[in-house]
Amino acid sequence: MREENQTSTTYFILLGVTGQQKQEDFIFILFLLIYPVTLIGNMLIILAILSDIHLHNPMYFFLANLSLVDIFFSSVTIPKTLINHLMGSKAISFAECLTQMYFMIGLANTDSYILAAMAIDRAMAINHPLRYTAIMNTWLCVLLVVGSWVVGHTNSLPHTLLTAHLSFCGNKEVANFYCDITPLLKLSCSDIHFNVKMMYMGVGVFSVPLLCIIVSYVRVFTTVLQVPSTKGTLKVFNTCGSHLTVVSLYYGTVMGMYFRPLTTYSLKDAVITVMYTTVTPMLNPFIYSLRNRDMKAALGKLFHSRTSSTPL
Repeated sequence: MREENQTSTTYFILLGVTGQQKQEDFIFILFLLIYPVTLIGNMLIILAILSDIHLHNPMYFFLANLSLVDIFFSSVTIPKTLINHLMGSKAISFAECLTQMYFMIGLANTDSYILAAMAIDRAMAINHPLRYTAIMNTWLCVLLVVGSWVVGHTNSLPHTLLTAHLSFCGNKEVANFYCDITPLLKLSCSDIHFNVKMMYMGVGVFSVPLLCIIVSYVRVFTTVLQVPSTKGTLKVFNTCGSHLTVVSLYYGTVMGMYFRPLTTYSLKDAVITVMYTTVTPMLNPFIYSLRNRDMKAALGKLFHSRTSSTPL
């Protein structure tokens, strides 16, 4: 039996987003458009922040790191999906599958903690404006970002190791376009009770930054609503609006996917994962740049410097 289990887990079959060939052709074209836009958009955000000294502050430091995470996040899944479609294959090796799952869980957690750091930064700026620079110093910002990466990938490791020890002796079809923990657990013929408990513990860890975001914005809105100036209130809401939009898109889809029983998962839920794994990383640069004057000015300077330095 052990030998059979080992041979049955040498590869999996990724069913894609819908499992229908014609629809998968459309998804291929969609991903082919989304991926370069995601890479270019997030790289431009990073370059604009690095090149403009006016953006060398905590808020944009966190934003640059969020863009970096989004580049990695989309790169873990989309290239493999595109290559498989071009080659007419849906196979992924067991090692590749576990690697993909590890980075997806780790990067998703890192993303959420950086979003929390951004919310804390906004709360400090609005609630403690005179002490803001002293509180949000360079060391604290670096610590928050490094901590986000460490906590994210530390949370991912036990899920990956536990999944690696499961037996898969029957169906090899993963009901998604990438290896996610939920469809893999549903495929296993081992006892997965401990794995499921760990998964929901991981969801709890993932919920911690959401709680931080909620508490931070409750404090922000409480402070802002006490200020009689309408112009000041609108400025604060405009500053926080971009971040709240990203948080809503990200957590709205993630909660719809993982904050429910494992038994309810099916292939149709792969559409939900497309939102937070590919669409949200693509939209983030647009959300932050279109509603932010400083970012638009930095991007304008970046394009102008590149244009002026290009020889005729």
